Amino acid sequence: MELIVWDIPSHFFGFKISTLLRSLILFFLVIPIIFLLSRVASKYFSKHYSPQTGMVVKKVIKYVGTFLVLFTVLYDLGFSIGPVLGAAGIVGIAIGFASQTTISNIISGIFLITERPFVVDDMIEVGNVIGQVMSIDVLSIKIRTPDNKLVRIPNETILKGTLTNITYFPVRRLDINITVSYKESFDTVQKILLDIALKNCLCLKEPEPTVRFNGLGDSGMNLMLAVWVEKADFLTVRNKIHDEIKKTFDKEGIEIALPRLSIYTNTQKPTTPMTCPENTEKTQDS
Repeated sequence: MELIVWDIPSHFFGFKISTLLRSLILFFLVIPIIFLLSRVASKYFSKHYSPQTGMVVKKVIKYVGTFLVLFTVLYDLGFSIGPVLGAAGIVGIAIGFASQTTISNIISGIFLITERPFVVDDMIEVGNVIGQVMSIDVLSIKIRTPDNKLVRIPNETILKGTLTNITYFPVRRLDINITVSYKESFDTVQKILLDIALKNCLCLKEPEPTVRFNGLGDSGMNLMLAVWVEKADFLTVRNKIHDEIKKTFDKEGIEIALPRLSIYTNTQKPTTPMTCPENTEKTQDS
């Protein structure tokens, strides 16, 4: 009986089988561990610090870990890392000169992360765009508008322009502008508005609500009711207090001024034009 001996190859495409298997195991085992570690670290830092910090830590662990694994695998397979790093540096310089806007956005992103004018879930206003911050990336931030649209804003635009963080402080002031007829008494209207604010359980008592006289308008007295609310209750109070003002004004007979336009017409009959004495003399001579 003839004994068959299999000739197991020791090399595959010039690489040792053991080295190739070790590199594959390193790549397909360590990369998932790095991704899992990045998610765990993101949850920890988001819980104990801020969602923004958690997002930054997640990206740093993911990108740096993947970079190190790739270079370790290449080195293990026998590739020379020096020329690769040199080529990467040259390519990076060329790309840097070709994409100055990208570099500016990256630097602006670093300033935004360091300065922290806003964090994830804050409601901000940039130019004419208002929305909730979804993510803070290297090149841009992504916000979701109230009508559920995604808007991407470059970091450079945010750093150079005017940014308003609507939900930065825990309380906000709600300003309600009202114009009442001139026949109404300011003291009476002021008392009614303050009663409405004080009876609303979501309006804060400190700072206390105030009514401001903003001047005499074209059709009535311009007033402003200012109340302080928790930022989470802002929209609820704004909708509810407008409804309460309308119902109370209807009940008390307070007239909300409407725009009025007065048109005056000239009803006089046209008069006979006066004749110039010089013209009269010329007519008589002719």
